[in-house]
Amino acid sequence: MLPTRPVSYLLATLLLTAVPAFAATPAAPTKTLQEQTQGLAAQAGFIDLWRDTAQGRVLLGVSALDQPFLLMSSLPYALGSNDVGLDRRQSGDVKMVRFQKHGARLFLVQDNTRFMANSTDADERAAVQESFAGAVLWAGDILASEGNRHLVDFSSFLLADQHGVSARLAETKQGAYAVDARRSAVLAADAKAYPDNIELEALLTFQGPGQGEWVRQVAADPNSLTMRQHISMVRLPDSGYHPRAYHPQSGGFDTGYYDYATPLASSLDVRWQVRHRLEKTDPNAAVSTVKKPIVYYVDRGAPEPVRSALLEGARWWATAFEKAGFKDAYKVELLPEGADPMDVRYNIITWTHRATRGWSYGNALSNPLTGEIIRGAVTLGSQRVRQDILIAESLLAPYGKEGSKEKLAEQMALARLRQLSAHEVGHTLGFAHNFAASRHGNGSVMDYPHPVLKLTAQGDVDLADAYGAGVGPWDDYIVKHVYGQFAGDEQAALAQLRREAQAAGMTYVSDADARSPSASHPHGLLWDFGPDIVKTWDSLAAVRKRALENFSFNVLPDARQAGEIEARLVPVYLLQRYQAEGLARLLAGGEFDYASVSDIRTGIAHGGVRPVPAATQRAALNKLASTLQAEYLALPPKVLDVLTPPSQGYERNKEYFDTRMGGVFDALSAAEAAAAHSASFLLDAGRLNRIAWQHARDAAQPGVAEVLDVLVQRTWRRDAVPASLAGGEAVQLAANWVVLDTMLQTLQGGKLHAGVDAEVRTALAGLSGWLVKNGGKGVTASSRKEASALINAYLQDPRSVKLRNLPTVPPGAPI
Repeated sequence: MLPTRPVSYLLATLLLTAVPAFAATPAAPTKTLQEQTQGLAAQAGFIDLWRDTAQGRVLLGVSALDQPFLLMSSLPYALGSNDVGLDRRQSGDVKMVRFQKHGARLFLVQDNTRFMANSTDADERAAVQESFAGAVLWAGDILASEGNRHLVDFSSFLLADQHGVSARLAETKQGAYAVDARRSAVLAADAKAYPDNIELEALLTFQGPGQGEWVRQVAADPNSLTMRQHISMVRLPDSGYHPRAYHPQSGGFDTGYYDYATPLASSLDVRWQVRHRLEKTDPNAAVSTVKKPIVYYVDRGAPEPVRSALLEGARWWATAFEKAGFKDAYKVELLPEGADPMDVRYNIITWTHRATRGWSYGNALSNPLTGEIIRGAVTLGSQRVRQDILIAESLLAPYGKEGSKEKLAEQMALARLRQLSAHEVGHTLGFAHNFAASRHGNGSVMDYPHPVLKLTAQGDVDLADAYGAGVGPWDDYIVKHVYGQFAGDEQAALAQLRREAQAAGMTYVSDADARSPSASHPHGLLWDFGPDIVKTWDSLAAVRKRALENFSFNVLPDARQAGEIEARLVPVYLLQRYQAEGLARLLAGGEFDYASVSDIRTGIAHGGVRPVPAATQRAALNKLASTLQAEYLALPPKVLDVLTPPSQGYERNKEYFDTRMGGVFDALSAAEAAAAHSASFLLDAGRLNRIAWQHARDAAQPGVAEVLDVLVQRTWRRDAVPASLAGGEAVQLAANWVVLDTMLQTLQGGKLHAGVDAEVRTALAGLSGWLVKNGGKGVTASSRKEASALINAYLQDPRSVKLRNLPTVPPGAPI
């Protein structure tokens, strides 16, 4: 149980010591506040402001000194590059700040909210406050004072890069950019003051070298990047909010701090559940209306039918709140005409355009001391829906024939968009990813769903049930655990929810245990298909086979340039890319629970790691090894015969396979990329280390030698490729080389345990000997001879060998 001492103690902890006045003391004001603001448009609010549109200034009248509030930057006008990541209406970091007066100047000081003492003892609080640095973000001369109100020109703060644009451009290797003050301006007319927040804006021009690839793709002038920066200053919520202690099985996000006032036997690490405030009008009723509903607003810039899909998908959460006991507590509406989407009083769903497709995301402005969400902000990338249409068209080949199925592609894409809208709103409600929810079909919108693809009785690709509708059982659970209100013991009621979820077979695996190539949890998979990957692999392979058989110019609308057919091949050829990763995850995979010790003691959760059964691991190994064979990698002749280079004025981009064949489609590069995708997961150093350890503990589990033997037997040592497979021998040799290169790269990485390293070297030495004894004929003989020489040279002196870089597949996610 986490401490629940009053937040007022935390605020007192954050009072900073006096800031040394090293700068020269400014002259005392010579004009009164009334004289300084004469003729300026005034707005009273959380902080009073005056708009000087003639001089391009915003003046603030600060009355509350040493009172913390929240500060957040955002970008109303942005760059438009997915790769750089400076998106329209993107929210920046949230800081807790306060104004302090030192001499004749005001200072804007950032509190250090990571370390504090939640104590009634002022000396104890001071000891922590004095131990960790705060930060002065800005200082300005006081122009006039009237009672306890001090007038300052805040323009210099607004004209500085508060959002970190320059840092982001440098981080993404676009060059050194800095604000050009001569081409920047405070947008005084756009300044607004409300009772609990003020909203300020500036036009910023960043001058830089203009040499970065991504800025050149999107900017009118890559040397001069002009955007708008928005600053929100927000009053902290009142003390009526009841924080909820974070639990690792809650399915939600957490916020917190180190509390040095906790008892010695308690953890310093204090964490709260991140969530909106939701209060029943009748706390004793099982189902009640609420004092203030959670309302989200959809961007008016989203066109139809996108707008309706966003509204419908985001509204799915209403049923989960109803089941949790809240009636009419959650709503989604179109943003009112004329409303300011940057105003933090609006939870906003933004439709954001970029030059290329990219990720969507959800952020929340929340109180770092309690986890209370003040504002949710969703960013949805507009090109993802077009990518989904591309995928559907590539699978259906709907054009150029009677009974066209073009509308089916759009229907699938809009179904995905509804799910995406619900997903990103879920983040802003406080919910984390659950990449294990797909074990239960449409288990949660907080998973990354792969389209459910089937074949009809006639053998056609069927997209009718590609994406589910509505929230799933896991979503009902997380709304109850994060927002539910209970009579009696809250912690006992939450524990009962977790017990029921466990009994229903729900599993929770989030980002930290799902995204890494070395990840071990077999259920924490992104874009996986079905509850059992070994069983569903074959059904998806049948869809892939059928889609390749049907692949033709019918995957493209008439108006498209013919060379785009190469890009349309990518999602079909790599249809099982995520399932291949899922198969690899089963090798040396192990299940484990996110849990508290009390949940383990009471049987709600399990401790330790439970290995995947040996038979399942071997089945996964055999299916994954099949992706390294020509029968899987070679394209049908009818596909090869229609692949056309990009037309004049067009060029390949990252959505295409690489080519080393002088501008025409390179089937070997495609096969190499696909083979490297599988081999890299299979031969990941962390996975090989786990394979060795599981085998050491249980000899029934596959060991490193067995895994490598299967890999070599399916590639270098396989029987001859059937002559009927056009180009099959060349494709198989390409895959063989990728496997060898991957083994050498794994050794070169230096992350294998010594014993595992030795097993890999032994396998390579054995392969070299076999290659010498079985020289083969023709091109196979040449490859075997060279491969043996490469292995021997590397084993003798790795420094004498320059390893080839492994090829990569075009980006798949996000879909």
